[in-house]
Amino acid sequence: MRMTPTNCSCSLLLAFFIFSCNSNDKKAAPPKNDANKVVKVDGYIVAPQLLSQNIEVPGSLAAYEEVELHTEVAGRITGLYFKEGSPVAQGTVLLKIYDGDLQAQLQKLQIQLKTAEQTADRYSALLKINGVSQQEYDLNVLSVNNIKADINIVKTSIAKTSLRAPFSGKLGISTLTNGAYVSPATIISSLRNLSKLKLEFTVPEKYGPKMKAGSLVQFSLENNVNVYPAFVTATENTISAETRSLKVIAVVNKVTPELLAGAFAKVKIPLGADNAALMIPSQAIIPQARNKKVIAVRNGIASMETVVTGIRDSAMVEITNGLKAGDTVLISGLLSTKPGAKVQLNKINKH
Repeated sequence: MRMTPTNCSCSLLLAFFIFSCNSNDKKAAPPKNDANKVVKVDGYIVAPQLLSQNIEVPGSLAAYEEVELHTEVAGRITGLYFKEGSPVAQGTVLLKIYDGDLQAQLQKLQIQLKTAEQTADRYSALLKINGVSQQEYDLNVLSVNNIKADINIVKTSIAKTSLRAPFSGKLGISTLTNGAYVSPATIISSLRNLSKLKLEFTVPEKYGPKMKAGSLVQFSLENNVNVYPAFVTATENTISAETRSLKVIAVVNKVTPELLAGAFAKVKIPLGADNAALMIPSQAIIPQARNKKVIAVRNGIASMETVVTGIRDSAMVEITNGLKAGDTVLISGLLSTKPGAKVQLNKINKH
């Protein structure tokens, strides 16, 4: 049969309709359902275990007493009586400032006092025989007392021209020489009491109540295997708002040559032992912006749980809230496991 143009057009339209229907069928095919997909992961069973509660925090050594030495008055140095880096005893004169003018004033007042006392003695004898009035005698006694007060003022000024060691210790470096002019702003040297040392460190807020006076802590130095004892003497009376930590001071009674003020220290603080601590591997923790979570397995289903952590070491972390003994948490596949997913445990680790 001969194909007319009309028949040809109908055939083409029929072929296009069949092709379009097949294409729509393919697009409309529903996606594969992954709801029943089972995730294969490793788990860890939470069980009570012994935890030795020790924490390590950074600290630093400081001199037991330390002060910058300054003179109380300005003037020219007439004597330096110390050697840099040498030990000195409390009260030792370290420096002398020119006091010639004050000494002259003192000598003048002492002469005036001697004359005034002699006059007062004569007036006292005359008063007994009514040779002078009581008022005249009182004025002479007042003059004597005024001169004595002036002498004390000058002696105090003279004492300020001598710089004495406020406590026993070791002097630092000084660049001053005899004849130099100094003022109260001039640093003469530094003085440190190194018979003992202070150990300064901070602890997290939750451990603050355990830092009681007399508590023993231990510390070590970089490139030094020795461990040294120190005893807590005081804590700050407030928690730092910036770091949520408490500043602690401990005293090191036994000082050895390798212990130097300013050295960095690693402080180890024993907090006792817990026989029922719940520990899980640190890789099981999923940090969040406001809290920490783990993925627990409940009847074969993954469940996201919020936890509170405590002490941690290089591999394990303590869980203080959010889990109980016997729970199973995931330690692998954390990124691919969604809450509500079915979980198959390939390997279960126990303590």
